[in-house]
Amino acid sequence: MTVRVPAKVNLWLGVGPVRDDGYHDLVNVFHAVSLFDEVTAAPADALAVTAAAAPGARVAIEGVPLGGDNLAARAARLVAARLGVEPRVALAIRKAIPVAGGMAGGSADAAAALVACARLWDDPADPKLDLDALLALGAELGSDVPFALLGGTAVGLGRGERLTPVPAAGPFHWVFATADGGLSTPAVYAECDRLRSAEGVRAAWPHEPPELAAALAAGDAAALGAALGNDLQPAALMLRPSLRRTLDAGAALGALGALVSGSGPTCAFLAADAEHAADLARVLAAEGVARDTVRAHGPVPGATVLDAAAE
Repeated sequence: MTVRVPAKVNLWLGVGPVRDDGYHDLVNVFHAVSLFDEVTAAPADALAVTAAAAPGARVAIEGVPLGGDNLAARAARLVAARLGVEPRVALAIRKAIPVAGGMAGGSADAAAALVACARLWDDPADPKLDLDALLALGAELGSDVPFALLGGTAVGLGRGERLTPVPAAGPFHWVFATADGGLSTPAVYAECDRLRSAEGVRAAWPHEPPELAAALAAGDAAALGAALGNDLQPAALMLRPSLRRTLDAGAALGALGALVSGSGPTCAFLAADAEHAADLARVLAAEGVARDTVRAHGPVPGATVLDAAAE
């Protein structure tokens, strides 16, 4: 059983004040792009997780936890508990999504594991875990997991888990510039709070700009590029100042929009078309402002079953 799952880029990430539970209220416009991990699940004597880079992908596999903290392993245990079975499964993760890069690679793997394990263990004649149930399980695992199940383009509210699909004419063409090492998401949020406190800024209730929704619906890449935004970007730049050089280089090369993806450190650049994306990726790589560059387009579907032979 193999499930393919996409990376995401945050077209808009509005961060509100800290809630009583320690999270922030968010308005998060997710966009799934054609950079995929694959998770293969097969029956085994015990739960085990392995990880490898996808062919041609330069990802920091050493950064993928293989123990009980791995989100895919937690997803498998959650599905098993809901279905009343033992989590006896081998999960083989093949990664192309940057590790700790702000593109929800771990959450994507968790979403793939939810789908794969549900297909392995649920009763096909009387399934207990439909898409709505999997979305609810995903929300228990993390804020980005439900969107990896859904894909496309969607607005996420709350911690990002309450999703509403958004029409997007697309395709939109992207270049992603990866960096050496990752950025801790909790550290970036903490730095965002620190910067606001130091500057005397009171966090406002976040909102989605109407011009962004209009650009998506019209398939207008130039308008979309102008509407991109990320409240976490100043914090990411403070923790990793070198990202400013990467963003500036992409903007100077004619990117329609440039921003840090999520909590970083991956930088996302919106191109006018596929040819522009190819040129942008080539020149960014030559200028040495990124560990690697990769092209993708969006929106694309969420978690998709590729191979059910292991059932």
